[in-house]
Amino acid sequence: MSENRLRRPSAVEIWSWILAALGLFLVLQLHLLTAFLAGLLVYELVHIIAPVLQKHFFGERARMVAVAILAAVIVGLITAAIFAVIGLLRSDGGSLTALIQKMADILEQARSTMPPWIVDYLPASLDDMRTAVTEWLHEHASELRLAGAETGRALAHILIGMIIGAMMSLREARDAESDKPLAHALEQRSGLIGDAFRRVVFAQVRISLINTTFTAVYLLIVLPLFDVHLPFAKTMVAVTFVAGLLPVVGNLISNTVIVVVSFANSLSVAIGSLVFLIVIHKLEYFLNARIVGSRIHAHAWELLIAMLGMEAAFGLPGLVAAPIYYAYVKAELAERGLV
Repeated sequence: MSENRLRRPSAVEIWSWILAALGLFLVLQLHLLTAFLAGLLVYELVHIIAPVLQKHFFGERARMVAVAILAAVIVGLITAAIFAVIGLLRSDGGSLTALIQKMADILEQARSTMPPWIVDYLPASLDDMRTAVTEWLHEHASELRLAGAETGRALAHILIGMIIGAMMSLREARDAESDKPLAHALEQRSGLIGDAFRRVVFAQVRISLINTTFTAVYLLIVLPLFDVHLPFAKTMVAVTFVAGLLPVVGNLISNTVIVVVSFANSLSVAIGSLVFLIVIHKLEYFLNARIVGSRIHAHAWELLIAMLGMEAAFGLPGLVAAPIYYAYVKAELAERGLV
């Protein structure tokens, strides 16, 4: 362990840590996580692609134009993807509201075919289910900020965040400049935060894609081969991918939806779906520990503890941010040779 890593931190470094911690706290406290993540996503994509693109351009001005065009294309593609998913979930054939209503109807109709020990845990009627859902929504209104009337505001935050990320990415094209000490220290903090985001989020996207692929094969290929055609199959695939971006919780959400909709066919199909999803869940747990854990040099139990604490402090946004924040903190400690 080098003496440089064990040296006493300077006042500039201490202030940069304080400002970074304050900024990360305010992101959650002021409900700016969507803008923060959107900006980081655009910045990191430009950061990855720009060096390859810049090899074909000479001069700072030419490189800035190339990076600006790249950033604009990335923002456009991400925006198009977001609206495509929203369009699917709001379409007549894939409406999320219709899916929820279908789930309620399925549970109501399946009561007569379910074992008594399962029925005891279900609402007595469709009205009771709606009442329970309504009460849950009221109790967790602060955690569902992206739904309902807040959707427009969340989309605006995402768009603004992406624009800020695109503007910051223009630094990729500029020649290195001599920053003041605090600015240089803050840039180091930003670099570690961006690296933590890239390692965690890109790994989670990979896991979600794998999970979604298996789910799509099961819903769209395997079940139809046995002449089983579940309603809202494509919507459930989309829900699996979007929910899969949330570690642990997202998998439970998508699994619950698929098992409930499977009751539309029969109890045996529902049991088959449950068994399949248990296998996928075990695979995803292994992938989380293998992919995310290896990227940030952390065990699965470390991430779970961080997620539990952040969820208790900040709700759903804290749960989403926990792996990134934890990866950043651990990177800072590793930089000092403490872990």
